[in-house]
Amino acid sequence: MQAGSRPGLHHAPFTRYSEGPTLNLPVDHPTAWLARLMLCFAFAVPGVAQAFGIKDVEARARTLAADSYRAPATKLPAELAAIDYDALRDIRFKPERATWRAEKLPFELMYFHPGKNFPDAVRINVVEPRGPRRVEFDTELFDYGRNKIDPKKLRNVGFSGFRVHYPVNTRNYKDEVLVFLGASYFRSVGKGQVYGLSARGLAINTAVPSGEDFARFTEFWIDRPGRADTALTIYALLDSKHLTGAYKFVVTPGTETVIQVSAKLYFREAVAKLGIAPLNSMYFFGDNQPGHRDDYRPEVHDSDGLSVSVGNGEWVWRPLVNPKRLLVTSFASTQLQGFGLMQRDRSTASYEDPEALYERRPSAWVEPGGKWGPGRVELVQIPTPDETNDNIVAYWVPDKAPDPKKPFDLAYTMRWQLDGRLPTGRAWVVQTRRGRGYVKQPDGDLNFVVDFDGPPLRELKPEAKPEPFVELGGNAQLREKNLFLNPVTGMWRLTVRVKREDAAKPIEMRAQIRESGKVLTETWSYIVPPESEKP
Repeated sequence: MQAGSRPGLHHAPFTRYSEGPTLNLPVDHPTAWLARLMLCFAFAVPGVAQAFGIKDVEARARTLAADSYRAPATKLPAELAAIDYDALRDIRFKPERATWRAEKLPFELMYFHPGKNFPDAVRINVVEPRGPRRVEFDTELFDYGRNKIDPKKLRNVGFSGFRVHYPVNTRNYKDEVLVFLGASYFRSVGKGQVYGLSARGLAINTAVPSGEDFARFTEFWIDRPGRADTALTIYALLDSKHLTGAYKFVVTPGTETVIQVSAKLYFREAVAKLGIAPLNSMYFFGDNQPGHRDDYRPEVHDSDGLSVSVGNGEWVWRPLVNPKRLLVTSFASTQLQGFGLMQRDRSTASYEDPEALYERRPSAWVEPGGKWGPGRVELVQIPTPDETNDNIVAYWVPDKAPDPKKPFDLAYTMRWQLDGRLPTGRAWVVQTRRGRGYVKQPDGDLNFVVDFDGPPLRELKPEAKPEPFVELGGNAQLREKNLFLNPVTGMWRLTVRVKREDAAKPIEMRAQIRESGKVLTETWSYIVPPESEKP
């Protein structure tokens, strides 16, 4: 079957599909009628989608990689190119036209209309028992609201993406739980969550002088679910200047939505830096970097820190910042256990924004599938003047660059959570605050307050004497450190006061709480960005 063709009874027999069942019995064989009956039954049962699979996507990716890259030549109709963001939002998919709604299956699909912000069309197919069937664009699927657009001028513009619906909050309503929209971006939510940070299929040459290569998912195939299915399988074809990829996503929505990702990459050319399982988020200001604008909200961010389980028993917590210029840091590991961009502060009073609901935005935790070997979790923090930009990126970079002559396999699990992953066997950082209390005369020092909590600290005996362990980089002097039990919260509070040597350079700090030489907490790893604009 050719890519994009619409299957039907007049198309090739089932044996043309790479994963479909085959029958080679003679017609007059005594059991031929039984075998044919079993084959028909297999294709008649909803959810038995054996006519298409990841091997088919791999074949397409491999063939595509052998050809030169062709950038999308998108040309939107004038009617769409002229409308702004709010007008595009007024174009809404009609819920009653959702894929699989009439069949009352557990999952439903709805689609996004292209526009100025998302101009590139993607092919979307549903995998039925007889094979893939393309979902054709139709203006009758959309309500154009107040827009004065002639539907006749929008023929064949295609969809810009799709969303998946499944009941996670109540049994009677299918919530939006997953979106694929724009380049290789996708984002998900679980029970009680609202959209926040996003993920990408791959990060190619991020923060490299030659410039980033933004890969795109160009085609999707979604397996038809069975009536009792609690997971949905999605296949995707990735394309970029440097490589192509065949992706498989197994999505299980719930209290936390779990996405199992596996992929095979085929290279057109060598990649300077390959970022695996990239996460994108937003940090504008917060406790550790108070806002300086006339904003009534105490904090504005989708995530407040990067968490890394290094693999040797150490957990690292790095609070996020909004720097004045690009800031790239990393954490090396030979046996990574996981990493994620987390939203630990869940207090409504911390945000005071009943529309954005930052306290309900998910954390995303990535667990490697198998051993990833030596490498580093890289954190890219980009200056942003407002909250409309995803200025935070985190991903895994292997020490050994993939051989461009060989396919590259990767696998990992993503967990979209409200109760984000916390360190195992260690206490954790609850909050980081930066600022001054009352002083008679400011001395230019920087002051930090870090609260730790968790079982290893709560279970300390009364006679225990935990001690703070603080390390500084070469651009600061430690002026003071204190550790005490906060009698109001029951948490242990660490205060650190440092003096910066050169305002044009960053300060790096690390801190833990130890007792009799035993590490009780994760590592608080903080970086103070340069304060001057001097390069």
